[in-house]
Amino acid sequence: MQNKLKLFVVFFMAGMISVPVPLYAADATANDVDSEIAQEDIAMELETANADAVAAYDMDGSLFQQITTLEQEKVLMELEKERAQLDLELDRLAAEKIKLHMEIDTLSGRAEQQQQELENAQAELEAEAARLEREKEQLAAQTEELKSGAVNKVQTTSSDTDDAGSKINFGEKYRLINVVGAGTQLQATIEDLDTGQNKTISVGKVVDGYTVKSISLDEGIVFTDGTDTQTLNITKSK
Repeated sequence: MQNKLKLFVVFFMAGMISVPVPLYAADATANDVDSEIAQEDIAMELETANADAVAAYDMDGSLFQQITTLEQEKVLMELEKERAQLDLELDRLAAEKIKLHMEIDTLSGRAEQQQQELENAQAELEAEAARLEREKEQLAAQTEELKSGAVNKVQTTSSDTDDAGSKINFGEKYRLINVVGAGTQLQATIEDLDTGQNKTISVGKVVDGYTVKSISLDEGIVFTDGTDTQTLNITKSK
């Protein structure tokens, strides 16, 4: 573009150069050929003069050169300004990037801490659930034991009531095997004729709803329920 402007200025300046043009006397009697030759010579001389003016024109220090230089400096200043702005933007982006990385690290640390807290809470809940499960099993076992004890107690009470309600013939149900000991420490061994099992009894012990009132070698064993009294001795046993 500078070359085009240069050529433009040169041609403009060349137009301002006065080139001496030879004067030809008008010859009314000259023919057309001589007139055309004269015009061509004039055109060639103008072209040669313009070419010389272009070649001799010096751009350095000219107004055009100054304008061009100012425009270039202006463009360079704008470019420098834009470059400085880009540098600022790059610095800002770098700072934002660092800040973002710091926030990511912080969030990552918080996430790990929260994860650890959740795992700890889950472990505590699992431990608490296991403890409650053990307590539940213990309560179930205790409940079952209490139920079983209550049933056994009811059965025992019922059995005792049945035994008390029915009069037992000790002479038919038991056999006196022996009497051992001395004084008030006498103990007797009797055999259940239905089951064949032996029982060792002493004074005060309850057998089939009857209390052992006394034991002696002569009288044998005396049973009483408060209203009925029976005696089991060797002579009456089978």
